[in-house]
Amino acid sequence: LEKLGCRKVCFMADADVAAAAKAQGTTRAQASMDKAAALEGAVIVAVGNAPTALLRLRELIDVGKMKPALIIGVVNVVYAKETIMDAGVPYIVAKGRKGGSTIAAAICNALIYRLTRG
Repeated sequence: LEKLGCRKVCFMADADVAAAAKAQGTTRAQASMDKAAALEGAVIVAVGNAPTALLRLRELIDVGKMKPALIIGVVNVVYAKETIMDAGVPYIVAKGRKGGSTIAAAICNALIYRLTRG
């Protein structure tokens, strides 16, 4: 990522995210997407294990609070992925019920390798 001038962030374990989720009666995944909406610049969102994150991301896209450069959505809930597929944003999904965090990580790694190693 350093070669590409990028950084990675994960908000799931942040205390403010946990507090926001508790206060709003939502999941940390949803609160993480709310926090991610404040990021500046091109953002790639990778979600492998939290369908509620993808659903919240779609809501944020629909109201104009977020427009990721790319969404990697590989959760095991078909509806959550289908919601992303018609959001008008570039995406990579594993169609059907396949998915998971290891798949999301593998896709991220493949993109990084492709960009840095040709």
